[in-house]
Amino acid sequence: MVKMSTEEWKRFVLEKPRPAVAAVTRPNGSPHATPVWIDLDGDQIVFTTARDSLKGRALLRDPRVSLVIQDDTPPFSFVAIAGLASISENLDELRSWAGRLGGRYMGANQAEAYAERNGVPGEVLVRVTPQHVTAERDVAA
Repeated sequence: MVKMSTEEWKRFVLEKPRPAVAAVTRPNGSPHATPVWIDLDGDQIVFTTARDSLKGRALLRDPRVSLVIQDDTPPFSFVAIAGLASISENLDELRSWAGRLGGRYMGANQAEAYAERNGVPGEVLVRVTPQHVTAERDVAA
């Protein structure tokens, strides 16, 4: 197992569109985890979600979030990020990132469709500022 540097974990996140699992806390303190499509904007991890989803409501109440991105093929690698989320409802920014995420995960020909579907009122743009990152590659080597 080899620890990744900051530049290495960012390359890992960007090298191919791996979904992340985002974990938030419900009002009763229990965890809630869901897959999200992510991208990087500098040091921040970016994703979208519905404002009124469990995840959206949780992040508006408590900005703490954990993200895990993994390569599930041997020799296995992962990045685990604990951070604070900020929420934006700016429609121009939301639409731009929704298209970028859709294009990243579904192909450039789908970017506009995802921007139209997810860059709308009721959706939010989430920016996660990492506070702690654990990143390991070649876990099984």
